[in-house]
Amino acid sequence: MKKYLYLIFLTLTMASCNRHFTPNEQATIRAGEGDIMYVLSVAEADDSLRLREKCLPVSEQMLHSEDYALLRRRMLATVQNPENEGVGIAAPQVGISRRMVAVQRFDKEGEPFEFFLNPEIVEFIGEKKDGGEGCLSVPEIYGNVERWQHIRLRYRDEQFVEREEEVEGFTAVIFQHELDHLDGKLFIDYLNNVE
Repeated sequence: MKKYLYLIFLTLTMASCNRHFTPNEQATIRAGEGDIMYVLSVAEADDSLRLREKCLPVSEQMLHSEDYALLRRRMLATVQNPENEGVGIAAPQVGISRRMVAVQRFDKEGEPFEFFLNPEIVEFIGEKKDGGEGCLSVPEIYGNVERWQHIRLRYRDEQFVEREEEVEGFTAVIFQHELDHLDGKLFIDYLNNVE
């Protein structure tokens, strides 16, 4: 009986951790001074291993926490850092192994950054095309990667409402790059040639 109760307790504890940011995640979200976060790099052995992990989902409870608001603000500041600017960033790049990305929407007026929770590509449409890529987590390496030019995306928005949309062109490429991070893949896994 004791063993059975312990298993129930352990299961409930693990389920609870999946609904809220873990203490380690909270420490990472709050670490350092200012809004720019440390970006994991393949040049560091421990970072490289963490970048290869498959991410856990973001829960609705996380979305309504102060930690989510802080993470969101800091991820945006990090990807817009003039010293190391990008067009997209995934939570695992800043040490949070959750399915969350920010993408610059070149397909929308003003080219805003938007956040996407638990995103997945549900359909690849049309054809692939080679294009140059780089990554904040892969310093000083650039190369050509073949990506789909049109995708259908499913995700949760920042009200945790499920949405679907089709995305084309460079923005579709950014989504593919960032969503790869959520499954432990990097653009260097697909390189056709390196610069």
